[in-house]
Amino acid sequence: MTDPKSLIPAIEAALDTIRPYLISDGGNINLVDVTADLKVKVKLTGACHGCPMSLQTLRGGVETVIRNAVPQITEVVAV
Repeated sequence: MTDPKSLIPAIEAALDTIRPYLISDGGNINLVDVTADLKVKVKLTGACHGCPMSLQTLRGGVETVIRNAVPQITEVVAV
């Protein structure tokens, strides 16, 4: 079984590819945790927190980028 903590560098690298787009809109994203069942917990901050489009950003952008980089990830959730 994959150690969730061993995936953090690859997840952070994936987030770094999408982070400039979030920052340009006044927001950002932080990795909170990777669970034993390989769910990634992230926190949207700044303008992204509470934005009506945040769910689409999370699913269409963030989750896609993370799962392309780390296919073992089962889900990305905002906390």
